[in-house]
Amino acid sequence: MSVFSFSADDGDLMSAVLESSRKGRFVLDENYLAITAIVTVLYQFSFFVVAAACKFDKVTDFAGSTNFVILALLTGILHDTWYFRQIVLTALVTIWGLRLGLFLLLRILQWGEDRRFDDKRENLLKFAVFWAIQAVWVWTTSLPVTVVNASERNPDIAATDVIGWILWLVGFVTEAVSDQQKLAFKNNAANKGKWCDVGLWRFTRHPNYFGEILLWWGIFLASVRVLVGGQWAVVAGPIFITSTLLFLSGIPLLEASADKRYGGLAEYRRYKKRTSPLLPLPQSLYGNLPPSVKKIFLLELPLYNSNLVGEENAPQ
Repeated sequence: MSVFSFSADDGDLMSAVLESSRKGRFVLDENYLAITAIVTVLYQFSFFVVAAACKFDKVTDFAGSTNFVILALLTGILHDTWYFRQIVLTALVTIWGLRLGLFLLLRILQWGEDRRFDDKRENLLKFAVFWAIQAVWVWTTSLPVTVVNASERNPDIAATDVIGWILWLVGFVTEAVSDQQKLAFKNNAANKGKWCDVGLWRFTRHPNYFGEILLWWGIFLASVRVLVGGQWAVVAGPIFITSTLLFLSGIPLLEASADKRYGGLAEYRRYKKRTSPLLPLPQSLYGNLPPSVKKIFLLELPLYNSNLVGEENAPQ
């Protein structure tokens, strides 16, 4: 018998390999986790090299937002079956990513450098760490769409899908509207030196972050009908973006910056006391709630008030 002969089992294995290759996926990467990680690292690294060499940060947010679009489209194209759920989720991520990426790019070109990088532009290691974290953010948050686009499962559209799409729509509109309101406020010379407290910013100190968190939980909810077994780990996506905005580079940094700049103003401290940090609520309601309720149920955390001038000025 030839050493190169194949058994029936070998033929089945070869057929599986060929079928896997035909669908554009790695045999050991049926959920597209490896290929999306590789693409994300290469995409972020290419922008990092340019930003580090030129010592500017005008492309940072654009690189992050458009990376989501690339992953959504890539995983959709690699898979040769475009189910309705896959089309919808890919479209939602693409719309969000392009809108946010272009908005942030135009805004930074208009406003100049990003203050978040004032202590990083001259420090290559710090700059690199930020870009590495951004790569993790993109890949992790994209997990629900990545796995849905890689899946052969196509259960009927259910209430979870529709609710997820609605959450995405509400979150997307909230983020887009609040971004435009703040941009218009900042561009008005009469508001120079003031904090934004108009429109949606009267109901929450961070309506854009509320919208972003909501839309990504919507994406996850619209993916749950497809998930089986270990695929439920994609819940790490919305958890990661929520945790990042609440505890790391989102609200804490902006609150600290605003407190440092405006903390000595009584009107600003009154605004903080009456305005919810994240969940939109009328100021008349939020301002009269007990401190314990604000802290436990509405995320009025101590780390959001660390830079206020004087202990007596902390929001109650």
